[in-house]
Amino acid sequence: MHQSQNVDLTGAFDRGRHYRAKIGFVLLATEQTIEDDMMRLCPEGVGMHFTRAFIPDTITLDALDAHAGDLARAAATLLPDGSLDVICYACTSGSLVIGESRVMRELAIGAPGANATSLITAVMRALRALGAQKIAVATPYLDEINQAEARYMQAAGFEILDIRGLNLERDSDMIRLRPGFIAEFAASVDQPDADALFISCGALRSLEIVDALEQRLGKPVICSNQAMIWNVLRLAGIDERIAGHGRLLREY
Repeated sequence: MHQSQNVDLTGAFDRGRHYRAKIGFVLLATEQTIEDDMMRLCPEGVGMHFTRAFIPDTITLDALDAHAGDLARAAATLLPDGSLDVICYACTSGSLVIGESRVMRELAIGAPGANATSLITAVMRALRALGAQKIAVATPYLDEINQAEARYMQAAGFEILDIRGLNLERDSDMIRLRPGFIAEFAASVDQPDADALFISCGALRSLEIVDALEQRLGKPVICSNQAMIWNVLRLAGIDERIAGHGRLLREY
């Protein structure tokens, strides 16, 4: 039986596969779209790390508010060596219902060394970067979520010209909406005076139709996952421009 020997490890280590940045996402337990979208747009040398916080398959004000209590625990499961650079709560409706300030506090408890952000934070930063103030909003949500979203964005200084939803409650339904249907529905919500169209919800496969919809409407289109990847990369100091998914990622 051989005993372990002291091996000279000089020169054995490099910075690892994720040498540029490590980004963490706290997802809903029901989420089925975001991981694919983030990995699709992930630049070389950037790590995307995912965890989930409990929620039943119901997107309501009560369910989202209750789910806030699991964010810190979930965040603590991401890279406990402290090497995480950015952590994002990856739910548009959840981050506006819970509120950015509480989201940031909960994430900081679980991942104190990471720069904390949220999906609604990303969306509003993206709209401001584009100089958009008058916004039309298309969502899959119940009316109670739409009303909360309009109030939240208005309080942040945006003018919501129209917000319309599909009255879906289950995340497992939202993830099955066809991209072509999303494009037609979103276009029907757009307003001539809107500076930008926002397609709300990380569960929707909107990333696939943003570029073509911008060209069709002649204005910027922001969708949740496009804004989120842009925001976390910029917070991590990654400035790649990414073509094919709208003006935000291509120019900012």
